Parts: sequence; structure tokens; C-alpha cells
Amino acid sequence: MIKNTKELDKDQVYKLYEANEWIAYLHTFDNLMRGIENSFDVYTYEEDGKLIGLIRVIGDGETIIYIQDILILPEYQGTGIGSQLIQTVLEKYKHVRQITLMTDMEPKQHSFYKKNGFTNIADIGCAGFTVVKK
Repeated sequence: MIKNTKELDKDQVYKLYEANEWIAYLHTFDNLMRGIENSFDVYTYEEDGKLIGLIRVIGDGETIIYIQDILILPEYQGTGIGSQLIQTVLEKYKHVRQITLMTDMEPKQHSFYKKNGFTNIADIGCAGFTVVKK
């Protein structure tokens, strides 16, 4: 079941990020939890009280939103849960002009986002830049 909540079990959040090998977040886990709390929206997918997936949104809610994280437990990937979470966000923010996210260079990831209506910014003549602190 999908719900919009920031009241998350810390242990389950930790396990979700760990299972996806998003280890950098775990080195500053308290920062991650504050980031989740400060997010615009956090949608989760749970079954029988178990956190299966999470998507979080930051931005202004009118001109831009940014999908900061989307994670699904590896054993549930490919079941449509990630698409359900993305479509929930896209529906809520359908009035927003720019919905953006950043992902790695894995073809599987690119295929997933394209399937859900996203376009690689390089395909529209744009470039993205970031500063990442390790």
C-alpha cells in the first residue's frame, strides 16, 4: 500500500538504503533522516508493516520538484512498485512544469525512467551539473 508519510521506522529505512547499496547515505544517517523529514513529500510502499519502497520529493511544488530518492528492496524490483510510486508523484504534481531527477549510467535505470515518462536531459539539448561532497 502506498502512503504519504514521514513517520518512518529508522531501522527499516536503514535496511532499505543498505539493501540498495546506497552506503554514502548510511555514513551520515542522521542527516538522511533529517532530509527525509524536511522533504516536501515522502511516499512509501509497505506490505504487512514492512517498508518495501520509498520515493521522496523536494522542491517548491509549483515550478519544480526534484525526485531525490527512489528505492525498492532488491527482491521487489521489477514488480511495478517503483512505477506506482513515480506515477503517484507525477499525478500529484502534474501542474508542475519541471520534474527532475538524477540517476547513474545503468541502462536498466534509464529504461525504467523513460518507461515512466522521463527524458534524458541530454536528449533535449540540456546538461546537468552538480557538486557532490563525499
